[in-house]
Amino acid sequence: MPALPSVRLRHRVLVPAVAALALAVGPATAVAAPSDQPGGTTGVLDSRDLDRLQQRAAEVQDDLRAQQDEVVAAREELAGAQRAVEAARAVLADKQGELAVHQRAVADYAAAVYRDGGGLTRLTLLLDSGDPADVLSAMGFLEAVDSHAAEVIGVAERFRQAALDEQRRAQAALDDAAARADEVAARVAELESAADAVTAELDDALGAVDGQLARLQAEQVDVNRRTAENWRAYVDQLTATGLASTPADRLRDPARALPAGLVPVGASGGGAQPGAAQKPGQPSSTLVLPAETLTAVSAAMEALGKPYAPGTAGPDSWDCGSLVQSVYARAGIALPATQGELFATTAPVAAADVLPGDLVFLGTAEAGLGHVGIALDPRTMLAADGRAGAVVVRTLPGDQVVAVGRPSLPGREAVEVPAPTAGALRMECGNTVYPPSYDGARAWGGYPNGLIPPSAMCPLGVAGHSLRCDAAAAYRAMSSAYAGAFGGPICITDSYRTYSSQVRLYGEKPALAAVPGTSNHGWGLAVDLCGGIDGFGTPQYAWMVANAGRFGFLHPTWADPGNGREEPWHWEYAGT
Repeated sequence: MPALPSVRLRHRVLVPAVAALALAVGPATAVAAPSDQPGGTTGVLDSRDLDRLQQRAAEVQDDLRAQQDEVVAAREELAGAQRAVEAARAVLADKQGELAVHQRAVADYAAAVYRDGGGLTRLTLLLDSGDPADVLSAMGFLEAVDSHAAEVIGVAERFRQAALDEQRRAQAALDDAAARADEVAARVAELESAADAVTAELDDALGAVDGQLARLQAEQVDVNRRTAENWRAYVDQLTATGLASTPADRLRDPARALPAGLVPVGASGGGAQPGAAQKPGQPSSTLVLPAETLTAVSAAMEALGKPYAPGTAGPDSWDCGSLVQSVYARAGIALPATQGELFATTAPVAAADVLPGDLVFLGTAEAGLGHVGIALDPRTMLAADGRAGAVVVRTLPGDQVVAVGRPSLPGREAVEVPAPTAGALRMECGNTVYPPSYDGARAWGGYPNGLIPPSAMCPLGVAGHSLRCDAAAAYRAMSSAYAGAFGGPICITDSYRTYSSQVRLYGEKPALAAVPGTSNHGWGLAVDLCGGIDGFGTPQYAWMVANAGRFGFLHPTWADPGNGREEPWHWEYAGT
């Protein structure tokens, strides 16, 4: 990367004696160059083999997704058939009970007219009765009893037979549903085997990608280190010449007055740049920045490598606005803490006149303002970067520069901040901010769902759990705040799910688990929590509802009570 601040700027020098001199500093150029995408988050998947494997994985996902409806329908049909069988069995038991009741009633009635311990029959009537009229009367009564009993028992038996028929039909339906469920399960098993085969190959390819990413990240660390060394050398040079303590107010009007021995720096639009000067020399002039700027940039160098996390303000993690505010506060310059407020109030300078310490605002026409960093030279910036998940030195994308501001100059009246248009998602510190229950692909870094290299993830510090680095830093900050309220960290059961773990889970719960390659966990942006958070209405869940948003975590609406899939334990990171 260029020496810092390697301002071989194309500014016009306003003093003829030094008109041909470019601005420069002493340190040599670093070996490593900053990445266009800090942390190597893109460009590492440019592999035909990996593309082919990803295509195969996508085909398996499509087949599984198409099969999902059949899985659910078959299971519902089977469950319905099982309920019908149980209902038929209950009816049969009821009818058999009714028959037994009627049979007992007839027997009890007959027992009431038994004589001498014997049964009441036509024979006993003839033997026991001496009066023919009594015999005829008793026989008539017996015929009436027999007729009524036969009728009652016959009706009960017909109900029982009908219940038996219904049970047979229900059992046949159950057998058919079970057969269909077995067929669907067999097809799912075939697709799961295909997913397993793809997974094994993807894991091998991903290992190679992870090695590439680890090398890129090592290069990023080297860039950060060399940048800090170059900056210290520049500050040491200014200190040796007695120029490191030049206050900002002595450089704000260079066209009228500057400290002795200094000359203005030309502006691209003509005239002198406010807030900077240069000391003529051979073979080049030395850029002189205000002491406040030197202090702020030096403080920013100390933060290199610290995690990015939205809503945090150091010292262990930063977002882009809080980093800028903090380092300039150390220099005695009060600034707001968000990228929007910084844009609205920082004194603007032309993009072509950017100097070390200036604030560079990035964005697009669709997403509006999306990032703020500290310029180190016309090609390089330092920022708490949401895509890298850390404070890094990265290439300054010239086509995304919305504005440049100079904090050492008096601020301006607030202006309107560029906002997203046509429904575009907003950006925060270079990272897309997704709303709750966002259903689109949350792809990041060019990685597919569940196939994110381990080196692109960051640990949560709990049992091997990991998330995307900005989400991980935000989770750690949230867990720390939670511990302050409940005496211990957040309990977690699930975080990032690899493609292979999604395949295994789908095999265990095909009707409940997401199709492999579609789980929100596969983006490293979702967690499943426990310890009380897994129940609606608990103090722990209430704390999450009240506080999780401060750290960029949200409970998606589909998991809320009454929305079909009630999952109090499931939370997703969407940024702030």
